[in-house]
Amino acid sequence: MSRKKPRGLKPDEQGLWEKVAATTTPLSPKPATRTANLLTPKPAKPTRTAEPPAPIPAFRIGQKTKGRESAADLAPTVAEAINQAPVQMDAKAFGKLKRGKLRPEGRIDLHGLSLAEAYPRLQGFILGAAADGRRLVLVITGKGKRRDQGGPIPTRTGVLRHQVPQWLNSAPLAGVVLQVTTAHQSHGGGGAYYVYLRRRR
Repeated sequence: MSRKKPRGLKPDEQGLWEKVAATTTPLSPKPATRTANLLTPKPAKPTRTAEPPAPIPAFRIGQKTKGRESAADLAPTVAEAINQAPVQMDAKAFGKLKRGKLRPEGRIDLHGLSLAEAYPRLQGFILGAAADGRRLVLVITGKGKRRDQGGPIPTRTGVLRHQVPQWLNSAPLAGVVLQVTTAHQSHGGGGAYYVYLRRRR
């Protein structure tokens, strides 16, 4: 069954249609503009052009490379931190102290003790020495044994050697301690500390 072709409007029907259309309000005010906006593609965002990679310098097998400085901020060792601390005591006396020319008025040996055992002994010794009016005492910690077995978490060598300066610079000992420095080789070197106490008032 063939569909009939729609017939066109007669001249009188065309005039009537135009009059009726003139009195109506369109549902979409500007359908042509809307359609045009929908069909118009959005402007493409500007694309960044990737910078070409830096050329790799020529390298021969066996050639030495230039070492790069590490960007990591490594914490200083205990000895470095103590040596970088400002000098609080008399500069002349400090020079004699570093050369091992001053004789300690007392000493305590913490070597082999645990942290729990060492702290109360150190605290009692330092506070007692300050109360007696002593100025220079020697604290022996030992250099510590290397116990690192190669596991994923490294074990610090010389736990007491690292911990004692922190105790001496914390309350209540910081109130009586004026200077802490590594002992001269004649008094134990890296395994001991000179502790110079404040003058008793």
